[in-house]
Amino acid sequence: MSGFVEKPEPVRVPGLVHLHTGKVRDLYRNEAGDLVMVASDRISAYDWVLPSEIPDKGRILTRLSLWWFEQLADLVPHHVLSTEVPPGAPEDWEGRTLICRSLRMVPVECVARGYLTGSGLAEYRRTRTVCGIPLPEGLTDGSELPEPIFTPATKAEVGAHDENVSYQEVVRRVGEETAARLRGTTLAVYRRARDVARARGLILADTKFEFGFAPGAVDGVVGEEQLVLADEVLTPDSSRFWPAADLQPGRPQPSFDKQYVRDWLSGPESGWDRHGEEPPPRLPDEVVAQTRAKYAEAYRRLTGHPFE
Repeated sequence: MSGFVEKPEPVRVPGLVHLHTGKVRDLYRNEAGDLVMVASDRISAYDWVLPSEIPDKGRILTRLSLWWFEQLADLVPHHVLSTEVPPGAPEDWEGRTLICRSLRMVPVECVARGYLTGSGLAEYRRTRTVCGIPLPEGLTDGSELPEPIFTPATKAEVGAHDENVSYQEVVRRVGEETAARLRGTTLAVYRRARDVARARGLILADTKFEFGFAPGAVDGVVGEEQLVLADEVLTPDSSRFWPAADLQPGRPQPSFDKQYVRDWLSGPESGWDRHGEEPPPRLPDEVVAQTRAKYAEAYRRLTGHPFE
């Protein structure tokens, strides 16, 4: 059993139709047919959306995504049309709302890995492969890979695991041409972001992207759909950022993400059995504060500006 400890009631706003409540974002459609994404302060771990929230998390994710969209605009277009809050929406939506193009979403999580950790490490230990890609012997937790790899996953509903799949499975689901576009764009964006992070003393170990298609002319070809970067991008929720100065392969790396929350939940202080049926407990105030500080520090180190 997993999912929301207590699923929130959607906010009702005149002119908006509520479509979906996700782990972090609430999705609406406006009268023009555009999507309205609102990033909450919710946080998830071990397939549960926790009862505690992290103050300002939604605003940090939104502002950081907007910053990254600008850094990547020459590589791939993004889905953001506006950051205006719709009339009649709560004041709390300020800074956490994106008006976005409605896309035909690709049913694949596009994951790029430059370092071995997480589910990739677990698969490597079993098979010496990640998503069917052979890797050299002797790698360990935190090892840099010979080159970045595309390791896609299937999208899961709230409360379920994303499942790593092979490139051949992506071809089967979306076709060879689209699969090749997804892989090429994912790796190009990862390399750009890796270099940006590296210049700021951070390692981008891995990240996941979501893409969709929009109608339009591409390279002068009318009728070919445009591949568009969607959702959030290169935030601590979708990426693993490690301080480069502290990298020590062979052990878990310190990170600017919710690993701090996972560690507390899986430790003795929480008293929670992540494999049981009971929902997770509320986070102590100190864990909430430390987690917010990690998100804010990731924003500061990447953008060069403090989050205020």
